[in-house]
Amino acid sequence: MESSIGKLLPVDGFVLTKKGTTPKHEQWSLTHLYQPVIGVLAISLYQFLTSEWETNDRKQVQTHHAIMTYLSCPLDKIYEARKKLEAIGLIKTFVKDEEDTVYLYELRPPLAAEEFLDDTFLSLLLQHEIGSDKLEQLKKRLMVNRSGLYEGYEEVTVSFDEVFHHQIKGTGQPYKPSADVKQVNTNIQQGPVISEQRIDFNWLQEALKQRMYPAGKILTGINKKVISQLGALYNLSSTEIERALTWSINEDNELDLEEFKSACHDFMKSHADDNEQILNKREKVGPSSKDTGSKEEQFVELLEQISPRELLEDLSTGNQASSQDMRMVRDVMTEQGLTPGVMNVLVHYVLLKTDMKLSKAYLEKIASHWARKNVTTVRQAMNLAKAEHQQYQQWGNQPKRKYQNKKTEVIPEWFKKQDEKRQKQEKLHSSYDTSDLEERIRKLSKKGNGA
Repeated sequence: MESSIGKLLPVDGFVLTKKGTTPKHEQWSLTHLYQPVIGVLAISLYQFLTSEWETNDRKQVQTHHAIMTYLSCPLDKIYEARKKLEAIGLIKTFVKDEEDTVYLYELRPPLAAEEFLDDTFLSLLLQHEIGSDKLEQLKKRLMVNRSGLYEGYEEVTVSFDEVFHHQIKGTGQPYKPSADVKQVNTNIQQGPVISEQRIDFNWLQEALKQRMYPAGKILTGINKKVISQLGALYNLSSTEIERALTWSINEDNELDLEEFKSACHDFMKSHADDNEQILNKREKVGPSSKDTGSKEEQFVELLEQISPRELLEDLSTGNQASSQDMRMVRDVMTEQGLTPGVMNVLVHYVLLKTDMKLSKAYLEKIASHWARKNVTTVRQAMNLAKAEHQQYQQWGNQPKRKYQNKKTEVIPEWFKKQDEKRQKQEKLHSSYDTSDLEERIRKLSKKGNGA
């Protein structure tokens, strides 16, 4: 319920209204096109509200308890589902705060299947969820193949001016509503609501002009809509959009939308590749000096020379680290701005303190502490981990299982304490820990030297 606190309460009321005409085969469109994008709960909420609008008194105020009861779902999940419906363009929400809070939900009709698949943004969203092959199957089934249909025909459709212009002559004045008639926006916007503010079109226009492109011909209404949609979908900046545009302008100085889609997709892939490279970064790239210094010093040097990916692979039971662990490490590393070596210390410490299972919450808590302390080197990270050991133990404490009382805590080799009692515990496992560390140094030396 945290996400709904201060935004939506069970006692808040709601009333319903509906705009537009429901397309034929609405249920098919909702199930096969909208549901993969926004999820089952959002579709169930939309269908429930539509049913309530059709069967109940439309002016009657109901509370959100009714929705919770019918859908057997907590309010925070209903709130998230409502936001998805708003984002995809199936609901517009208005609120009135007087004695009681009342929401007005304006239900919008879903797009017909052909309109949905014709929409650049929606078809790309659907493709990301169901894959290209399934999307192609849907298009073949639903889209009318008109290739060759117009061959041999010449369009002779007349324009509006040719038919009606002579009827609009005279002294008649345009209709003006009286003062007591309130103007209501009756435009029905279908499809996702994408803000054009995320893309600086004024800057984009000037950038195109500087490159001697006809900005007015390129930034048409339809093209601006597609630009906004793809910018939102792939989280692209105005600069990246400008580069994608220049790659997609054909010899007639027109925007090739298919080329533009491909260019935006390439930028998205480059973002993903950058994230992958983060996991492969190393603190130092020079070869390690073998057989110099203590085991701990050798280990420090190796943690500086290997990448977080290599450390994860070494500490994993298999040859490859799980994609979930790699995403977790990448996210924490980028969010907190940790160097590869410091991230290696954190991963090594947390894995050995949590029975070789990475916990994102535990990682984030220690990482944010190190970021605040401006920890930038492997040695600094190790020293701080030693100094704050008791605090980190409290953060990482989990409910004890019965067998845990019989298990001696695993401590990293570099994490020796001055405490006599702990030294005795370490002595019980010293032969195992030493050989384990020696084996790690041997394996990581191979990886660090590209063997």
